[in-house]
Amino acid sequence: MMKTAANHNWKIVSEIDLIYKTKVKSSQRPHISSSRCAYSLLKDCWEPGKMELLEEFKVLLMSQANQVLGLYEASSGGMTGTVVDIRFLFAAALKARAVGIIIAHNHPSGGMVPSEPDRLITRKIAQAGMLLDIRLLDHLILTTESYYSFADEGAL
Repeated sequence: MMKTAANHNWKIVSEIDLIYKTKVKSSQRPHISSSRCAYSLLKDCWEPGKMELLEEFKVLLMSQANQVLGLYEASSGGMTGTVVDIRFLFAAALKARAVGIIIAHNHPSGGMVPSEPDRLITRKIAQAGMLLDIRLLDHLILTTESYYSFADEGAL
């Protein structure tokens, strides 16, 4: 026998809506062809003065053609770290219909050497992405003067 909501006295059930709306035409989306290109775009997305103040983690949501579908600001922390909930990161990627992501965070200290937590979150995001068919294209560590690319250094 099939059970219905009436059998359980359910009064309210939340509705989940999966919607992706964009006002940017495909022809107007930035195209990322290299880590240098991603760095330039991401650096412009950082609020002036925050790059050397506190650590932030951002995600470029990418199409099959390497066009940027959107930017997701995953977290903002303190001077020495920030916590990223990868469930929200992938919720944003799925909602935007992304097939790839470029993750990035800044080091307020100005150093570009990845820490062990940087390497760990990179591995976790890459593994989660494989399950969802959303490829981690790169992880950039940004400073005001330069960047470190996990992809360029063979660390992905």
